[in-house]
Amino acid sequence: MNSTTNSEKLFTEAKSLFPGGVNSPVRAFKSVGGNPIFIKKGKGSHIWDEDGNEFIDYCCSWGPLILGHANDKVLENVSQTMQNGTSFGAPTKLENELAKLILTFNTYIQKIRFVSSGTEAVMSAIRLARGYTKRNKILKFEGCYHGHVDSLLVKAGSGLVTFGNSSSAGVPDSFVNETITVPLSNKEAVSKAFEKYKNEIACVIIEPVPANNGLLLLGKEFLTFLREICTQNGTLLLFDEVISGFRMSFCGAAGLYNIKPDIVTYGKIIGGGFPVGAYGASKEIMSSVSPEGDVYQAGTLSGNPVAMAAGIAQLTQCLQPDFYAQLEEKTNYLVDGIMKVNAFPLLKFFKLGSIFWLAFTNKEQIATAEDIDANSMAYFKVLYHELLKQGVYMGPSGYEVGFISAAHTKEDLDKTIKAFEIAIKKLA
Repeated sequence: MNSTTNSEKLFTEAKSLFPGGVNSPVRAFKSVGGNPIFIKKGKGSHIWDEDGNEFIDYCCSWGPLILGHANDKVLENVSQTMQNGTSFGAPTKLENELAKLILTFNTYIQKIRFVSSGTEAVMSAIRLARGYTKRNKILKFEGCYHGHVDSLLVKAGSGLVTFGNSSSAGVPDSFVNETITVPLSNKEAVSKAFEKYKNEIACVIIEPVPANNGLLLLGKEFLTFLREICTQNGTLLLFDEVISGFRMSFCGAAGLYNIKPDIVTYGKIIGGGFPVGAYGASKEIMSSVSPEGDVYQAGTLSGNPVAMAAGIAQLTQCLQPDFYAQLEEKTNYLVDGIMKVNAFPLLKFFKLGSIFWLAFTNKEQIATAEDIDANSMAYFKVLYHELLKQGVYMGPSGYEVGFISAAHTKEDLDKTIKAFEIAIKKLA
């Protein structure tokens, strides 16, 4: 890596403009130290910063870029759409096209509503669950992050754990009091919560593939248990698939495990790199949403034509034969290759589909947030900067996962394995 002078100048300026110099906390590099890199452009699996440094990118804008940066077909569809205008605040044909594409090949929902972010999707889905069931309480799990929704910023993961907080200032106790938080993968705790709050829980919300606080692999058994206990208690099961949706399979984790949730939230991949979110459910549940029902939700940029065009182009390519199998093969090749050259006994990888996560641990499995050793982040900090020097870019936090895209080549993976070999030696 060459000089970072331009990024440093931009960050100095940014600190006078934005809180902490960033518009999303984890970008500030606080958990890894140093100054953030300002990205100038991206193409395929590579990005370039404002100083001309080139990196193989495994952050992929935190997951949306499953085809890589500036995919030709996505750009073409977006460019053609923009010639007709960028926003109307009125229905467009593109909304229909993306919805039909999703609903035709994803059998776990029957109707969908587009919004502008994953957080907005979760917020709307929670309101829908409460409106449909006429109940107020929701149950969530420690270590699962669902965006910065007030009632869900309770022992959340991702950036909040990075900064050593378990909740956020500005969230009234009255909001938190409606949120039941239990340990992940703990059937007994869930059962006790239902006994204590019988007929009060509107929904159970979970990341079926928790990937905001490490990669906490649940497996099918616990999710099946949640499906059964929710059905028994008239509670809705809400899968937050903002990350895992269209990443694990076209039908997300619901399809991977063949478990039907009552409501699903999506984001990231369905926008092709543009701001987007969505929530979906059965026709019956979605009939509660305004203007058909009495659960109000609206948005000026919901179903934005540019985002819809990008989503159509991206998801169409995700439907190609063996698309997801090829992504998984690349992930296995990368992780297996790194472990073959790994000389640091605490370094382990966890993976599922095209998502991977590295952790420094003595444990063979990390299933809950409590299993993550906060002190191990000191190792990640060293490894992270060594990888930058070798031209490999990942999310700047040891709690964040990495993503493989269709644009990553065998040459990229081989270079990454070599970069890890060099970085691990420095670490050791």
